[in-house]
Amino acid sequence: MARGKFITFEGIDGAGKTTHLAWFRDQLERKVAPSGRTVVMTREPGGTPLGEALRDIVLHQKMDLETEALVMFAARREHLAQVIEPALARGDWVLSDRFTDATFAYQGGGRGLPRDKLEALERWVQGGFQPDMTVLFDLAPDTASERRSAARDPDRFESESDAFFTRTRAEYLRRAEEAPYRFAIMDSSQTIAAIQKQLESLIAIL
Repeated sequence: MARGKFITFEGIDGAGKTTHLAWFRDQLERKVAPSGRTVVMTREPGGTPLGEALRDIVLHQKMDLETEALVMFAARREHLAQVIEPALARGDWVLSDRFTDATFAYQGGGRGLPRDKLEALERWVQGGFQPDMTVLFDLAPDTASERRSAARDPDRFESESDAFFTRTRAEYLRRAEEAPYRFAIMDSSQTIAAIQKQLESLIAIL
């Protein structure tokens, strides 16, 4: 069976990507099931027992910025080795809530870690491996903040300032401009129905 495809959802906290994940997975399953493939849904940081343990640490425990980036890439290496790469080799499709673009956006754009350090880690951990498609849910930070305030108790990323999320969003958009062949940007200020219509169009071309 041919290699599967790797699709990631990205966006600042409150942009709405999680709202569409399960729906998108269901649509993908309808597309790939006739060929005997399945859709593996996962997340970062996380996706493996070790990754989930690291997720809990990084979301709730303060640490040095470089330590934070190293933890993210450690969880990612395990995620690739244990989940993503085996699934793609089987011919299955993988849908992940965040991947490396999030590290560039949050630790790089938001927190200010130099890009060259992140690029070195990216090369080491994943070589040239990148998603086949990245769906970026884009939303103004003040609107995203209003959405976050109506949700659960925030973790240490979700409780960051609008200025932090402005920088994070800018880095996401820079990454999208740098790799337009794999990014699809969704205007998250639209209705759920309007966004799902656009997502249907993306699934049709996968």
